[in-house]
Amino acid sequence: MNDSVLTVKDFRKAYGSFVAVSEISFEVGRGEIFGLLGPNGAGKTTTLECLEGLRKPDAGQLSVLGVDPVRDARKLSRVVGIQLQTSGLPANMKVGEAMKFFCAYHGVPPRKELIERMGLAEKQDAQFHQLSTGQQRRLALALAMAHNPPLVILDEPTAGLDVNTRVELHALMEEVRQSGTTILLATHDMAEAEKMADRVAILLRGKIVASGSPTELTAAGAGLTKVSVRTEESVLQRDGQDFPAVSQQAFKEEYAIYYTTDPGPTVSAVLEYVKQQGDKLIDLRVERPSLEERFLEITTEGAAK
Repeated sequence: MNDSVLTVKDFRKAYGSFVAVSEISFEVGRGEIFGLLGPNGAGKTTTLECLEGLRKPDAGQLSVLGVDPVRDARKLSRVVGIQLQTSGLPANMKVGEAMKFFCAYHGVPPRKELIERMGLAEKQDAQFHQLSTGQQRRLALALAMAHNPPLVILDEPTAGLDVNTRVELHALMEEVRQSGTTILLATHDMAEAEKMADRVAILLRGKIVASGSPTELTAAGAGLTKVSVRTEESVLQRDGQDFPAVSQQAFKEEYAIYYTTDPGPTVSAVLEYVKQQGDKLIDLRVERPSLEERFLEITTEGAAK
């Protein structure tokens, strides 16, 4: 990949006889949101810890903007910002104090504007334990951005948050990306990865079993597209008509639901039939397979091997 920010090549890490990560390779481009996905024990945390310089790889090459995470930890800290699931901040540390502390560590002036940007302007004198979970996550993101790093690593940034707070953090992540910052996102939330990531890599038992954009991954699966149709006279439910490319059908409440391998011919045939029967269309929904469904398909297949 041209203009790579992060390069992982033939990376391997074992703990005794247990191989946590087995010779994986991937690259992350500048300004990209790259999702690292996988079930518990897949190797995500080990990969992140080695990229963050916390552990030493057994084999392979890791490079963050040309910096070796193991050999030059100090230089790494200047080019990477890290948001962990738990911040580790003292419970009585104030928001403004936390920002001053992190900025002093990185040798930059206090970034008051980041506090405001994250919606914490009125909380500058609040202690960390007084913040809501969402506010704590926003503060963690602000601290990760304190020294304006070109790469930010986010580990489960929205885990356990309510819907509104999650939407707010997603908007902030997109804003960060639009400013030119690259994001490496480790998450269990497939909907989050599908919404936010440009590309993803799925780890299973220490190996990358699939990679690409969310659209590419879902298109490559065996998943069926769901077509839900509601009509005024419910003619579809009454007649139980067969349509092209449909492998399964069901009826729920006022909807006829078709699972199809090729939604184009299916939808055309359904609409034509409804018209021929003198019925009127009220609602039509076409839903492609989700990344979560594809993830379950991939991990189930991999676990069976």
